Amino acid sequence: MFRCLAISILLLISVQVYGQSIEYARQIVNTLASDGFKGRGYVENGDSLAADYISQEFEKFGLQSFEDDYYQTFETSVNTFPGIVSLQINEKELKAGTDFLVHPGSPSLKGVFDIIKLTAEELLSDELFVNKLRVSSGHFILINPYDKNKFSTEENERLDDVINFLKFHPQNPSKGTIILTPDKLTWSGSTSKSPRPTLVINANTINDSFKFIELNIQSKFIERYQTQNVVGYLEGINRDSTIVFMAHYDHLGKLGTKTTFNGANDNASGVAMLLNLASYYAENKPTYNLAFIAFGAEELGLIGSRYFTENPLFELSSIKFFLNFDLAGTGDEGIQVVNGSVYKSQFDSLSTINERNDLLPQVKIRGAACNSDHCMFDQKDVPGFYIYTLGGIKAYHDVYDRPETLPLTEFQDYFKLITDFVGQF
Repeated sequence: MFRCLAISILLLISVQVYGQSIEYARQIVNTLASDGFKGRGYVENGDSLAADYISQEFEKFGLQSFEDDYYQTFETSVNTFPGIVSLQINEKELKAGTDFLVHPGSPSLKGVFDIIKLTAEELLSDELFVNKLRVSSGHFILINPYDKNKFSTEENERLDDVINFLKFHPQNPSKGTIILTPDKLTWSGSTSKSPRPTLVINANTINDSFKFIELNIQSKFIERYQTQNVVGYLEGINRDSTIVFMAHYDHLGKLGTKTTFNGANDNASGVAMLLNLASYYAENKPTYNLAFIAFGAEELGLIGSRYFTENPLFELSSIKFFLNFDLAGTGDEGIQVVNGSVYKSQFDSLSTINERNDLLPQVKIRGAACNSDHCMFDQKDVPGFYIYTLGGIKAYHDVYDRPETLPLTEFQDYFKLITDFVGQF
C-alpha cells in the first residue's frame, strides 16, 4: 500500500511539474497568435503588443532585468502594408494570403494594367526578352509557371537572374511583375523597398487567359522603426556562468487590413517553451544563472539577435550554453538539433537522456546552419543548440499557421527533455 501511495504521489508531482506546461503553452500560443496581436509585426504595433505580454509574464515569474526594464530597444527599417491590398483578375477578387501575395518590399501602386506574358524560353533568349521588355512600359510582365527539372543548372541560374532583374532592377521599364506558381504561397518581411511591386499568384486559382489586372497596394516604408528584445534573468547558485534560453517572438504581421499572418508555430510555440522554462525555474532555483531572451525582428534578418550580440547586456564569455527554440509546436517525428555535430558531447548527452526516458521519437543531429537567432551567437563562438520540432503540420510563413491547427504534439516531453538536459550542467 505504501508503495502504491508513493507512486501516486510521484505521478501527481510529475503532472504538477510537467503537466502544467502544455496548458500554459496553449494559453501562450492562443494569445500571441490571436488576431488581436496583429501577427506580431510592424502594423498596428503588433510587435509591441507581443513584447508587452512577454514582459508581463517575466514580471509575474520574478525575473530580474539587466537595465531599468526588460526591454532592449533598437531600430530597423521595414516595409509594411497597413492599408488596402486588393487584386482583381477578370473582375474576380482574389484573396490576399491564399490566392496571391505581394512581395514584401513592394511599393504602393493603384490602377488597371495590361499584361505582357513571358515564358521560361523567352526569359532565356536575350533577343526575345529584350524585345518584350522594350514594349513593357506601363504594363505588368507575367511569368508563366515552368518546370525547373526541364532546364540545366546554368539555365535555372539564368532564369533566377532574369526574374530578379524584373523584380528589383531600377532600369526595368515595366510597372511590375507577376509570377504564377502552383506552389504554396509563403511570405516574408523586408527592410527595403523595391522600385516596383511584384505579385505572386496561385496558378490554381485562375486561368492564365487574363490580359489585364486591377490592383490597389498601399504600402508604407518606415526608415527607423523602434522595436525591442525582451530580456530577463534568474540568479543561480553559481553566478559565474549563464545558460541562455532564447526564442524570437516576432512574425510577419499583416498584409493589408484583412490578412494576418498569425505565426502559431513560428514562433509563438518557441516563446511558449521560453516562458514555460521561466515559470519552472522561478520555482526551482537553477545551478547557474539563467537568461531568457525573446528576440525581435528575427523575421527581418536576425536583427534583434545581431543587436544583442553587438550590445550584450552581460558578458557573452559567461555563457556556458544556449538553447534557441524556434518552431516548437509539433514533434511527431522528434526534434532536429542544429550544431549537434559541432558540440557532439552535449548532443550525445541530450540524445542519451531522450532514449533513457523514452521521450521524443528521435533526436536528430545536424551541423551548423545560419537559419535562426543562434547564428549571431555562433559567430561570437558562443556554444549552443538551435532546436526545432519535426513532422506534423506543414504550415510555415503562411496564413494557415494558426493556433487551432497547432497540435503541440510532443511539447510536454520536449519540455522535460530540456530541463533534464540543463540539469546535466
